[in-house]
Amino acid sequence: MTNQWEDAMKTINRRSAIALGVTAAAITPLFTLAASAKVKKYGPKEGKEIAPGVRVVEVGTGDSDIAAYKSIAIVDVVFQPGAHAFAMMMDNDMVCTITSGAFTIKKADKEFKLKTGDMYTCAKGKTDEATNTSKEVGVHRIAVLIPA
Repeated sequence: MTNQWEDAMKTINRRSAIALGVTAAAITPLFTLAASAKVKKYGPKEGKEIAPGVRVVEVGTGDSDIAAYKSIAIVDVVFQPGAHAFAMMMDNDMVCTITSGAFTIKKADKEFKLKTGDMYTCAKGKTDEATNTSKEVGVHRIAVLIPA
């Protein structure tokens, strides 16, 4: 019985290690891009305006190793102090990182506050609303997951 237990634990540990390694490899580029956004300062006219004081700047795209997604697009959503993006329906699943500023996020079922370094997710078909509550330019770095 002890041998079966030890064999099972080795299998679980191997599987866990492989899963962790694959996950780490898949998200490492996202963290690298998020860190690089801290040094980027956007001008008030960069990107495309989507609401007063809110602009979207395309950062880059890449292929995905996650089976459900064919590619990932990285964008920065730049909010001037006090700017507000009204509720929008999400076209794709997204992973969002606050690289500067502080925000209040409203979803259909909850509201929460985030600051620099915090992360959250947005699901396809759900709505999100964001307000920059800081006195500085706020940036959401968003990994948009494009389905396969």
